Amino acid sequence: MMLYIHGFNSSPLSSKAQQLREWLVAQGREAEWVAPALPHDPAQAIALLSRVIETAPTPPKLIGSSLGGFYATYLVSRYQLKAVLLNPAVHPSLLLRPLVGKMQTNWHDASTYLFTTAHLDALSALEQFTPTFPKNLLVLLETGDEVLDWQVAAHYYRQAHQAVFQGGDHSFSRFQDLLELVDRF
Repeated sequence: MMLYIHGFNSSPLSSKAQQLREWLVAQGREAEWVAPALPHDPAQAIALLSRVIETAPTPPKLIGSSLGGFYATYLVSRYQLKAVLLNPAVHPSLLLRPLVGKMQTNWHDASTYLFTTAHLDALSALEQFTPTFPKNLLVLLETGDEVLDWQVAAHYYRQAHQAVFQGGDHSFSRFQDLLELVDRF
């Protein structure tokens, strides 16, 4: 089972989630694809992901993008799973602080919500000084990420398996080319 964890204001309709689904279908493994639509509240998102993990027939491999990478890092510490992180967010409570009090819109369904200090507090509660079980993590970074500083992630995840690619963008544009690597990890 591959549990795809989407990023901030995204959904299971993201290009990476759909690329993973299509790749698994082509492999005859469609049943392995799981990508829940996460609540905006981080505590609720973790609760939903935890239920998926705890009821899975076999331990899933986590694939987290951006904020989903942050969530996956937390879940690895809790369940000792393997995870592949794509341009993961590091310390999102600091990164997202400027959004407090601003309406947010989901990229795929246009739903909106107000981002509050309660969201930041929930993110802070999940943060780790350093990743637990770093050898269970494969961190894939693109230097052209226009949203997150790839060097911050490279340093934070320095004890994890890493691959840094020149260029690209925050959406991790070469994901489809790396699906076999993701699968083998």
